[in-house]
Amino acid sequence: MATAPTSPDLMSLEESASFDQQIIHYIQHASATGLYEIRGLGAKRKLPHFDDLSFLGASMSRYPLEGYREKCTTTTLLGTRFAKKPVELAIPITIAGMSFGALSANVKEALGRAATEMGTSTTTGDGGMTQEERQSSKTLIYQCLPSRYGFNPDDLRKADAIEVVIGQGAKPGGGGMLLGQKISPRVAKMRTLPEGIDQRSACRHPDWTGPDDLAIKIKELREITDWQKPIYVKVGATRVFHDVKLAVHSGADVVVVDGMQGGTAATQWAFIEHVGIPTLAAVRQAVDALEDLNMKDQVQLIVSGGIRTGADVAKALAMGADAVAIGQGVLFALGCNSQTYVQKGQHLSAVDDYHKLGTVAGRCHHCHTGKCPVGVTTQDVILEQRLEPEVGAKRVRNYLKTLNMELTMLARACGKQNVHHLEKEDLVALTIEAAAMAGIPLAGTSWIPGT
Repeated sequence: MATAPTSPDLMSLEESASFDQQIIHYIQHASATGLYEIRGLGAKRKLPHFDDLSFLGASMSRYPLEGYREKCTTTTLLGTRFAKKPVELAIPITIAGMSFGALSANVKEALGRAATEMGTSTTTGDGGMTQEERQSSKTLIYQCLPSRYGFNPDDLRKADAIEVVIGQGAKPGGGGMLLGQKISPRVAKMRTLPEGIDQRSACRHPDWTGPDDLAIKIKELREITDWQKPIYVKVGATRVFHDVKLAVHSGADVVVVDGMQGGTAATQWAFIEHVGIPTLAAVRQAVDALEDLNMKDQVQLIVSGGIRTGADVAKALAMGADAVAIGQGVLFALGCNSQTYVQKGQHLSAVDDYHKLGTVAGRCHHCHTGKCPVGVTTQDVILEQRLEPEVGAKRVRNYLKTLNMELTMLARACGKQNVHHLEKEDLVALTIEAAAMAGIPLAGTSWIPGT
């Protein structure tokens, strides 16, 4: 139905829906430079998310557990299919792969310390394993990416599991980026690259082109680690149902699905905002694939991409995930987008540094520049000192602890003695879109759109 005519005075102030200020700025920037935009973090537009789901807490038909008297177990086993030594975690919340290069060495050490204190794992990311990370992480996952930058069989054996990365939620089908300002002498040496030159990772692995080749690669990785270590396969969320099935057929112990709300250190804006499917839809398709193969209890599922709160974790587990991986949330816990940073016990202002980047705290996405005002996503020898490992570790530990407390609180409210007993029956959807994507009834009804 057409809208009523607008008076000339009001129309002169009306913004176009198709060509709003952001699109006009994009076109003008493209026409002036002939370049696409590169930035960090994840999608900024609103997408269907776990916020669109709600729990059905216990009352008459279900009995809740007493929070201070009755235990709620969070122990999580990953890699039980083939590995001789599955990964055992105290909580189902892991730290996602973020490279040394994207992050400073101090940050990698802080993440390792926090993960160890909470009994969970952290992940290397592209560019290899740093000594700080291995020493501080009790449980460390070693990524095998298309670039093979810094890939070292000796480091592979030192890891507790291997994650073969096929794709990333922020850029499915695209390779990674590390701009020249972050290629420090140490990063260049680890990746065998020239200093100060932009680095682009390959978008696909150089030694295989399909699931049959991947099966051979997984067997190679198992042989080099004497079948001790679990093998994860990580995919960016696109054709999730088929990709998960192929990962299982290739021999994966664990499948990691990264939704389009996942972040990155640097990629094209068009990838971040316009490629992939929301995490909410990806979880359901991944679980459907495992159930279709009758592998739900044999192959574990880790979900990532926009996980922020304990409620998000609980909803992901209720939908069928075994664990979650968090990247951006951990960066914010470290101080990303904070107006201040802590140095030698003093809180110092970072406001001027945000202004130099043309942004403000809370809206910064300049991870790719290497000029992070709080020392998180940088290789600058001065800026990286703004993140002290012990301070960062404490903040991340507190964040993970809070998430786990919220997770167990919600599980008890649903009458569960184990967070892995949460199920889709405990959830309802608040919007038609979320109901259709998640395969969960719309609140107050038994209706799942499309069924």
